Amino acid sequence: MLCTVGVTPSLLPHMPRLRAIGEEGFTAALTTVFPAVTSTVQASVITGLPPGEHGAVANGWYARDRGEVRFWGQHNALVSGEKVWQAARTLDPSHRSAYLCWWYAMGADVDTVLTPRPVYRYDGRKEPDCYTRPAGLRDALTDALGPFPLFRYWGPGAGIAATEWIAAAARLVVRTVAPDLSFVYVPHLDYDLQRYGPDGPEAIRAARMADAALAPLLDELRARGTTVVALSEYGITAARRPVDINLALRRAGLLSVYAQRGMEYLDPHTSRAFAVSDHQVAHVYVANPADVPRVRDVLHELAGVDEVLDRAAQRALGAGHERSGELVAVAEPDAWFTYYYWLDDARAPDFARGVEIHRKPGYDPAELFFDPHDRWVRARAALTLLRKRAGMRAPMTVVPLDASVVRGTHGRLPDDPRHAPVLLCSDPAPERERWHVTEVKDLVLRLSGLVPVPRR
Repeated sequence: MLCTVGVTPSLLPHMPRLRAIGEEGFTAALTTVFPAVTSTVQASVITGLPPGEHGAVANGWYARDRGEVRFWGQHNALVSGEKVWQAARTLDPSHRSAYLCWWYAMGADVDTVLTPRPVYRYDGRKEPDCYTRPAGLRDALTDALGPFPLFRYWGPGAGIAATEWIAAAARLVVRTVAPDLSFVYVPHLDYDLQRYGPDGPEAIRAARMADAALAPLLDELRARGTTVVALSEYGITAARRPVDINLALRRAGLLSVYAQRGMEYLDPHTSRAFAVSDHQVAHVYVANPADVPRVRDVLHELAGVDEVLDRAAQRALGAGHERSGELVAVAEPDAWFTYYYWLDDARAPDFARGVEIHRKPGYDPAELFFDPHDRWVRARAALTLLRKRAGMRAPMTVVPLDASVVRGTHGRLPDDPRHAPVLLCSDPAPERERWHVTEVKDLVLRLSGLVPVPRR
């Protein structure tokens, strides 16, 4: 089960190895869920449920019981519902599964787990590493492949090395563990398509690189007679307009901040309303129901906002959940939402210029870039790395505060079928023109031989 993020009909022609899966079996359009973001779609794949039932309403949300915005949670218990491997074990108690770099891996009751897990030193340093179960797998992978390439997995240096490492790790697991069902995450297209957009030569180059990185794993699976399903969670579309949704709420007197040492921080406890931005979708949390009409008006007046969904509209899309905002803003096709809430960059918090996926109260695709306005940024980054390797604390402040650098985005339901997600399967038996993300769980069980495959 390959999660080949970002693969679309427009890119498949440049990926012959991946395309061969569909040529052997079938290729279908994939209807995704809303919002079309990583954590949400992956949760729907493994549970067969819409976000309103499994609860992963975005990559992050405001935890009302803790008063905190939390992004990229890892605990599998955050996702409600029966997972596909649990259903498989119910049908066959001997069934074994491996969960390799898909999200919500911690605590998943599968037989084999691999997930990025940095070492957070007491002095603030962050070192690349991973978490595995069984625990000895971590040492076996590190000995064979080197440490997990964390800084190639996300950040300005993100690139093909991460996908190559994950694919090689999957190949090792297939050889040594031989699970009945394996989930493998293939992240590479997520990087350059957000950096440069889906239509230029960079996208084609990234597609070819991802395809080549998968080739050894695909050869291994074919030699073993393994059925392969590859799907994309979403397609990435061109981004031209960053929308500062929190700044609009602040200027309207709805969002509050507090200051420490000249830096401003979002204050969710005293804000009347604030947005948790995630690509083209923003959950807007409104403390007092009486303020909802005013907040809705502010959002409707903001250029780049396409829709503002109330609770009823969220439920109609299968996305209504207690974790969701009172309102959900959806960006126009070429727009996306920043998390920025400060009026002056000089008062931005220090984490804004770093790769801080857990501290920022929103998703920040600018983390994929070195600041283009800083001519010495790469030299400073190299010096910082040397200091870190020497055991010194040194902040990596290299991320731009200019959101216009971002050229690709996703989150809203696709408008253009050329940039919509796809599903490929090496077994032609369940072929049809379109599948829904929530049907993939059942497809996997059928392909595993645990329930009959209806032939058409």
